[in-house]
Amino acid sequence: MGFTRSVGMSASEDRLAKLIQQRLAPGADKAAIDQRSWNLFGEEWCVMFTDLSGFSRGVAEFGIIHFLQVIYESHRLLIPIIENHEGILLKTEGDSLLVLFRRPGRALEAAVAMQQALHVYNVDVSDAEKVLLSVGLGFGRILRIGDADAFGAEVNAASKLGEDSAQPWEILVTEAVRSAGEAPAGLRFTPTGQEIPGGGLVYKVEYPRHATQLTRGAGAAGSPGPATIVPSRPKVLQRPPTARRPLP
Repeated sequence: MGFTRSVGMSASEDRLAKLIQQRLAPGADKAAIDQRSWNLFGEEWCVMFTDLSGFSRGVAEFGIIHFLQVIYESHRLLIPIIENHEGILLKTEGDSLLVLFRRPGRALEAAVAMQQALHVYNVDVSDAEKVLLSVGLGFGRILRIGDADAFGAEVNAASKLGEDSAQPWEILVTEAVRSAGEAPAGLRFTPTGQEIPGGGLVYKVEYPRHATQLTRGAGAAGSPGPATIVPSRPKVLQRPPTARRPLP
């Protein structure tokens, strides 16, 4: 763990590293160390993973610079929506986002608003420049390591749903998200017939494709969030993100 620390660690990462070192020691009480880890870092969050459809295939056809632009546009369009719905963007990884929400209701509202914004945006762009989003949501107790990362069964499930299972325009959720009872009025959960390790049954969210003001579910507090607004396209591309996903 010393090497990891040499390239920079947060206090939370450092503490977790020390606990793992203790766990590796001969005769360590792993159950007790695991409980300490959960006591320190265990929190209940709704986890969102997003992915842009066709990234690797598109890079091969149009080149990496083209898709840096697409990633940039996705961030410009989607991050303000995430922030308006009290989401915390924990990290980006190539064309994917890892976002945390305190409640599933807000995560669902954000996911729908993101898809609706892209429906509007994609009307006026070429097929090659369309931003096609897939979303996965999980909910439950996870290990949140400060602002560095998150781990847990629902994190893994959301990642699998958003990055591998969901098709463009789809929002897939775990059983825990559906069971939370916070879906805004106007949304429906359709069983997919699939089951995901750590997340149980998988559901597809049926949502209105055009921007609309959703009404909070009975389990969610507060007033509805602001209407979705799609920013106009900038004339100059500034500070494009770094794509870290391996190229084909």
